[in-house]
Parts: sequence; C-alpha cells; structure tokens
Amino acid sequence: MDTRFLESFVKVVELGSIAGAARSLHLTPTAVSLRIKSLEEEVHERLIERAGRTVVPTDVGIKVLSRARLLLSEVDNFLSMASSNEFPAGPLTLGAIPSAMDSMLPAMLRRWTSRHPDISILLEPASSTILYQRVLDKDLDAAILTKPLFNLPKICDWQLLWTDTIVLLTPTDIGGQHPFDIIRQNPFIRYDRRVVGGKMVDDYLKAHNLEPNTQVELDGILHIANFVRNGLGVAILPSSAAYGIDGPSVRQHRLPGPTPTRSVGLLMLRSSIRKELVQEFRRVAL
Repeated sequence: MDTRFLESFVKVVELGSIAGAARSLHLTPTAVSLRIKSLEEEVHERLIERAGRTVVPTDVGIKVLSRARLLLSEVDNFLSMASSNEFPAGPLTLGAIPSAMDSMLPAMLRRWTSRHPDISILLEPASSTILYQRVLDKDLDAAILTKPLFNLPKICDWQLLWTDTIVLLTPTDIGGQHPFDIIRQNPFIRYDRRVVGGKMVDDYLKAHNLEPNTQVELDGILHIANFVRNGLGVAILPSSAAYGIDGPSVRQHRLPGPTPTRSVGLLMLRSSIRKELVQEFRRVAL
C-alpha cells in the first residue's frame, strides 16, 4: 500500500474537499482523485462520498481514518529515526504565532540554518489556540505560542522562550509628552482585540481608563508598524513584536506600569520521537 494514497485520503477528510487537499499537498485535484480511487480499489470499499458541496468519509472511511493517521505517523517516525545524523531527520514542522513570525523568528531561523543547514523547517503561522491543538493532534512537532491560561496536560512539555510586556510606538516627531497624553491626542492604530497580544493592549487601556481615538484595528505587527511609520497614528504592541521596528521614522516609549505580560514558549509532546530535534532548535535558536 502506497502511504501517499493514505495521506491523500486523510487530507481530503480533514479539509472536506478534494480541491483543498490538492492545494495542501501541492498536487492537482485529478491526482488526488486518482490516489483515492486507487486506495478504494485496493481495499474494495468506498472511503469517501459527497454530501452537498463537502466530501465526507463513508462508514468504512470513518472506521479506517484513525488507523490511517496512525500508520502515517509511524512512517514519519521511522523516517525520522532512520538518520545517520545526531538528530532525527528533518524537516522540523514548527508552528508560530504571527507576532513571533514578524519579530523574533527570523533571527532564530538564521542561527538554525547556520548551525544545521541540512535540516529544513516547515513553518505554519496560526493563532495560539490553533497551534495548541495542532501539536496535540501530532500535526506539528512543536509550536511557538502564548502559554494558555489553563493548566497544560501532562503529555505536553512547555519551555519558556521569552516574556512580553507592551510598548508605545509613535512616529519620531511625536514625543516630549506623557505616554497617556500621546495616546489620547493622536489617532490610534489598534492591535486586533481577538488575538492574545491585542487583548493585552485592550486590558491595559481599560485598566488606565484610556479611550483612544481608534482609526484602524488589525492583526499584523508589521502592517501596524508601517502605518505608524507613515504617520497614520500611534500604536501599542507587545515588546517582542516591536523588536527591530525602531528606525529613523519610528520610536518606542516605555509605558507606565503596571503593564500586562504574556509568556511565549515552545510547546511539544513529551512522547514525541522528534523531541531531541525540537530541543536542539531551542538551544540553537536562543
């Protein structure tokens, strides 16, 4: 049995679409359909069917889905261990929150590629909530995310990378005032309140009875910094996200305390066969 056929079957079920699976696997929809057809002929059963515009597994497909995922996982483990190197074979599949992608991660990747040019990394940007579940589902080797507010299950291993507070970002021609006056007197570019970093900002504003004149609200550190750079307003960002943003047209201001903090770290499963590779990433990247 060709494991690529199993991979296509699992991806179609997960995404509910042959076209979606094809995009994810970098194949044509026809190629994915042929793989599914070959697999069905091999097991002599229909595995998927259409339900309106969605593709769903048949009763037999539901029965074999978990086993297919297990087989694919075991194949990945086998390939990881069948390595003559000190560490399991790459690539390392790593998730990261957007604020890390826009700030600390590029420097971390430079250090990694300098030390291990033969081990590639597959990156997946997503929110902390999504990344947490992706690690638990074994879809990612590890993820850089904000530590959840709830207690992590014992199957998880969490290692702190950095701790964030927040800073005020302004054009360079704005200064000489109390930060609160700057926030009150200038258009405000708000970091999306639906993400953890944006909620930190919102909590701080509420705690200090600040009601800025919000002009734009968005998720995207570099976009926000670019708006500030072009004189569209001022913004409050997590300190790590503002890392490296200083330049001839923007400046950072420390905010009066108390300021909220968040812990950003590396999450993986304790039982992961690729644990040593993840630990090496943490050692080298920092």
